[in-house]
Amino acid sequence: MTTMTQTNSEFDTDNEWRAQTYALLANLLYRAPDAQLLEALAALEVTEPDSPLAASWQALSESAKNIEAQQLEKEYQQLFIGLIQGELIPYGSYYQTGFLNEKPLAVLRGDLAKLGLARQQDSAEPEDHISAECDVMRLILTANGVPVVDEQQFFNRHLKPWASRFFIDLQQAKSASFYQAVGMLGERFIKMETERLAEKSH
Repeated sequence: MTTMTQTNSEFDTDNEWRAQTYALLANLLYRAPDAQLLEALAALEVTEPDSPLAASWQALSESAKNIEAQQLEKEYQQLFIGLIQGELIPYGSYYQTGFLNEKPLAVLRGDLAKLGLARQQDSAEPEDHISAECDVMRLILTANGVPVVDEQQFFNRHLKPWASRFFIDLQQAKSASFYQAVGMLGERFIKMETERLAEKSH
């Protein structure tokens, strides 16, 4: 029986692409993209557009071509901030328990402490914001050596239980236009990550 193995260079390239995707999602979900990022997204060249993930990249690029940064500021405000709260509540505790600052956040803080990470003192955001969790995955994938909490552990504990539902809700949100494409990319990327890390455990 012949098996296929992944070379170190292929592994590094794959992990770099995954880290960049997590970084982009973290950026787009932390704040509305500025004109420079919109321009970069609009200029994306998508290969193999027939695959579901590539189609979501194409949709994101097309959305970036048809919206201005000022419009996106308003869209982001309506989705995530609002006068009292936004249309969506992008926190792991809320999605898993219906309340903020519950047990999922405590578990997350424990793993962040193991990784040497802590919330900045000037930040009022709980650490289980979807943007922050995506950024931690980026950090794990780009870390030197093997992190105390590896990618599979962190993903399975903190993103797998709720991220797909959040991204589906983002696609269906009334205020979402550009962010509908962000939701599509996020949902399909999380699905790919779920399958990839499940295979890794076998």
